[in-house]
Amino acid sequence: MGQHLLILPILLPMLTALVILLTGQVSSTLQRQISVASTALLVILAVLLLMDANGGQISVYALGNWQAPYGIVLVLDRLSALMVMITAVLALGCVLFACAGDDARGSNFHAIFQLQLMGLNGAFLTGDMFNLFVFFEILLLASYALLMHGGGKARIGAGLHYVVLNLVGSALFLIALGVLYGATGTLNMADMGQRIAMLEGDESALASAGALLLIIVFSLKAAILPLYFWLPSTYSSAAAPVAALFAIMTKVGLYAILRVNSLVFYDSTALVLIEAWLWWGGLLTLVLGAVGVLAARDLRTLSAYLVLVSVGTLMSASGMGHITGTAALLFYLIHTTLITGALFLLAELIGLQRGKAGTRLVRARRLRQPALLGGMFTIVAVAVAGIPPLAGALGKLVLMQAADETQRILLWPLLLMAGLTGLIALSRAGSVFFWASHKGEPSGPFIGRMQLSGVTWLLISAPLLVVLAGPLSQYTLATAQQLASPQQFRDTQLSSAIEPIPSASNASAIESDGVDMASTEKGDLP
Repeated sequence: MGQHLLILPILLPMLTALVILLTGQVSSTLQRQISVASTALLVILAVLLLMDANGGQISVYALGNWQAPYGIVLVLDRLSALMVMITAVLALGCVLFACAGDDARGSNFHAIFQLQLMGLNGAFLTGDMFNLFVFFEILLLASYALLMHGGGKARIGAGLHYVVLNLVGSALFLIALGVLYGATGTLNMADMGQRIAMLEGDESALASAGALLLIIVFSLKAAILPLYFWLPSTYSSAAAPVAALFAIMTKVGLYAILRVNSLVFYDSTALVLIEAWLWWGGLLTLVLGAVGVLAARDLRTLSAYLVLVSVGTLMSASGMGHITGTAALLFYLIHTTLITGALFLLAELIGLQRGKAGTRLVRARRLRQPALLGGMFTIVAVAVAGIPPLAGALGKLVLMQAADETQRILLWPLLLMAGLTGLIALSRAGSVFFWASHKGEPSGPFIGRMQLSGVTWLLISAPLLVVLAGPLSQYTLATAQQLASPQQFRDTQLSSAIEPIPSASNASAIESDGVDMASTEKGDLP
């Protein structure tokens, strides 16, 4: 891998956003071309990073030549490469769709969109807890602006709730980091994991409290019960390409949980409590999400509750506590992120052709292009509901196989029930849109080329994941095995670092052991 390739998924969208802002007076066409070209290049970069990580090695990039645990490092392993890849693929479909006119409903859409990608990629690649917080704030600030894009009463109301909740979450994040730093004297993930394993007594209890508080923050980001009530209104009110991009936002919380559980809290006494929280919270989220799917009377709201169903499925799998469960959730994560993104975009196309009725499940004028929209809707419905032969069925099958005998008692019926409710709700929506709405002449616009390109790009994932099921399942299993063996991650980061302090009750322990961060010798770039 090129020496500096690891930082490019962060630098590329950041520089693209700056270029777009500096060329704000030029035509919107040029801004669209720059944004689409940059996002397409990000997909290529993600493919290169995925190929590099597929070998099993872990790559570390030390910014400013300062090595861990005191320097800021970016780390590429199988999991981070997979998440960057999913983000890039989803983002390309969203930005193509937005170029049909959604981007023109507000100012600086493409610049903010690129900053959102910068925050997402940074969160997936950082090896430092504080910089995880920094990238969280970048992506959240961008998401505030994207959510408000285009204005409207519903978006402002949902945006206010979204902002307040995330500000509370950010404050709790900082408190948790302060507690963990006080107990360990470090914020580097690999170094923190080593030090937590050596803590005893009150220091161990303090670290466990910080761990539990941190998991609550990530659960809020992931929208697990009872912290999910903000999601349906937020996602259903956002512009279509924004809502589709937000399909990856809940996965950021899940990624953070997987990362800290495997690396930081692997040897912590709090891990048992964390896994129990994820298992039971995930199952309850799955149940209530399925109820919301049946109760939804609008396709946008229905899509938002389907996101909650996927969150519950993924969270319960993360609480299984074994390698096969993690491998299964990663396979399902790829499918559900891309297909729910496609559903939000498709809902917008259907709503545009139904006039005032929009995406509400009521009779209206017939659609202008019923065959095309009906075909795409069928693909999405089959994939989301988990019906063969598409990847949704494979994803649920591997999840069910991954559960042990005691876990199957609850997971199997709830997962099948959620799939049935999704099938019923989507069948009802399809019958209203394509059968019951047959009166009057169609008046909506034809589907634009860019809109069709964006939806098709994401829909391709449904059959493609089936074709590539073998290699993907091998990759996700290898990723789960890598997460279950954190020592390689720690050794790679800390091999050229200063010898870690055995134990520290607070940050002042660094000075008492004679370590002067300012005078530390610089290491070499990997």
